[in-house]
Amino acid sequence: MAFRRLASLVFFALSACPMLPAQAVTREEVEAGAAKLYAERIDEARQRFELDADPVFLARVRRIAASLIERSALEPDAASGLAWEIHTTTDPEENASCMAGGKILVGQTYVRNLALNDAELAMLIAHEMEHALLQHNLKEAQEALRLEPEWQQQPYASLEYAIDHSESLMRKLDAFDVQQEFDADREGMRLAVHAGWPAAGLTNYFRKLVRHDPMANVDRREHPAPARRWRAAQALVRELEQKPGAPS
Repeated sequence: MAFRRLASLVFFALSACPMLPAQAVTREEVEAGAAKLYAERIDEARQRFELDADPVFLARVRRIAASLIERSALEPDAASGLAWEIHTTTDPEENASCMAGGKILVGQTYVRNLALNDAELAMLIAHEMEHALLQHNLKEAQEALRLEPEWQQQPYASLEYAIDHSESLMRKLDAFDVQQEFDADREGMRLAVHAGWPAAGLTNYFRKLVRHDPMANVDRREHPAPARRWRAAQALVRELEQKPGAPS
């Protein structure tokens, strides 16, 4: 899913930070910011819900993720040196997410409600992993600086907050973020196929999204409509299944 998460820092505190010279955002800054926000989300999950409550479900998620992580190390042009961390939560509002640096959180209620089998769960996890592998957080920050270069004069924490909270900046980023979602779907399916999952089974995840969403044909800001994602996945399946040796 997308990376927009509430930051714990309030805006007036960020605006009080000292000004920095104009500079491009770095991968290290993005991953450090993501690690801080992820830690806050994990703490919230411990306090308000249950973190890693079901050892069977946690083991299932980590087993599937491990096969994808192992394969991702062989993928060309993917981000290297990611410190993968995987947790599950009973938060009913959480589906799944992966922040910069490889910080994954999977919602057990979401997986149960969609009755995801292992192939469908692999598609969900592979999609989220690709956000980190393709460095989508970094690219989003770079695009934000291109759209509103005045943020180069602010600390990275201020830009990070604005990406999730500034209505004007978020509107400008919507189309960019939609494309990132399609990219994560496409590359996530390719990753999962290369890891041994059947392409036809993977696309069933998108079919279930459509089936369980009464507004499956409606786009959501930075997320394309589930029906659009399903059509794109079906087209990719046909392409992948035409290649020799592709799992079917």
